[in-house]
Amino acid sequence: MLDIAKARKFVDQCWGDEVVPTLFEYIKIPNKSPSFDPDWAAHGFMEEAVALFESWARAKLSFLPGASLEVVRLPERTPVIVIDVPGEGTDTVLLYGHLDKQPEMVGWAEGYGPWIPRLEGAKLYGRGGADDGYAMFGALSALMVLREQAVPHARCIVLIEACEESGSYDLPYYVDHLAQRLGSPSLVVCLDSGCGNYDQLWLTTSLRGLVSGELKVRVLTEGVHSGYASGVVPSSFRILRQLLSRLEDEETGAVRPSELYAQIPAERVAQARRAAAALGDKVFTEYPFAPGMSPASDDLTELVLNRTWRPQLAMTGIAGLPLPIDAGNVLLPFTEAKLSLRLPPTLDPDAANNSVRTLLGKDPPYGAQIEYQPGPSAAGWNAPDLLPWLEQSLARASEAAFGAPPAYIGEGGSIPFMAMLGEKFPHAQFVVTGVLGPHSNAHGPNEFLHIPTGKRVSLVIAQVLADHHARPDTR
Repeated sequence: MLDIAKARKFVDQCWGDEVVPTLFEYIKIPNKSPSFDPDWAAHGFMEEAVALFESWARAKLSFLPGASLEVVRLPERTPVIVIDVPGEGTDTVLLYGHLDKQPEMVGWAEGYGPWIPRLEGAKLYGRGGADDGYAMFGALSALMVLREQAVPHARCIVLIEACEESGSYDLPYYVDHLAQRLGSPSLVVCLDSGCGNYDQLWLTTSLRGLVSGELKVRVLTEGVHSGYASGVVPSSFRILRQLLSRLEDEETGAVRPSELYAQIPAERVAQARRAAAALGDKVFTEYPFAPGMSPASDDLTELVLNRTWRPQLAMTGIAGLPLPIDAGNVLLPFTEAKLSLRLPPTLDPDAANNSVRTLLGKDPPYGAQIEYQPGPSAAGWNAPDLLPWLEQSLARASEAAFGAPPAYIGEGGSIPFMAMLGEKFPHAQFVVTGVLGPHSNAHGPNEFLHIPTGKRVSLVIAQVLADHHARPDTR
């Protein structure tokens, strides 16, 4: 049995004395993911972050007898850290995190910055602390709790990658390369997700997929005077709007094609209803709405389902339009938009991409030149049903660590490797959780790690690992 009071004291001391100071140093390192720093190898920031993590973890191996650490490097690929902690029995648990970061982003408050660690009360500001620097420290502190109390657990492999923010395109090669070492884990723990509040444990039940692309409409070979051409030459911007209306209802925001939807499982609808009840108005008040703005619906459950199981379109970039201060009276030759279409978790992204390409490219208005260049895509993920032992363990762990029952909710974003791990380990149970709660603003300005939640997640993982070993079907 895990003594939760003793475990909490251990985790508090470990985080206060070692984890938070190390994350301070980690935040200072601008180790942007390869998609945002193509010269990452030459710049050396990734190696600096790996060295920091490796140094801290190696110092903890004495607390974990028999444990080993290896930094694995495949040619031309970002490195991974593999920490192998022996345990009892024949089972293996895989615990995942990443150490690459999103780029700087504009809008940081004065005195704050992506590479400037700043501790204010319970919050550690700076890029990467919450997404996902804390994960290795949370996993190892949980394992040290178990060793300190002599609570048995299965063999655990902590895998920290360095390519997640670029879509984890290196990870499948490492999973294949390490296949013999990884075996067939019976439990996968991912510490790279969100939480609806900081008051209870939140389990991620699904992730949306993604297709993206760039849509370009050309009407002229060069710009011409708008007074001379308007009314004769159709506007490229207007044609772009027409094409987007094929994909999205501009009045409601609903995606139009039925083939981009999937049936929402009844259990996920029920979980969304309970999550909405737990969150209340926080379902939408966590967003920095401009004064006078309101959410897309006044039904909280519908908002949760919109964000987790329904397709939604966003235009994330535009070209061909000058800044207002530079804009003359010119009818522009082209307009180009970057599109991001979130998909239901169970929808095939390749089929969706083909549907979008066909829809936008057919019957071009006025014979305009239409180019659609598909961008990155990612499959969604729908978690397998929890076995009774795990559902009970999570309930017990949430009550012990947070003093409240757990909540279950889908996430609107994509974690590409989850679909891959689901395919690689079809018989595994999954615990996907994290610290990205209200206003933590991962990927944006003023990102912060809510330290108490990081500590509590560490306690939860310790309890789940103990229960995993003691479960009725242990081999």
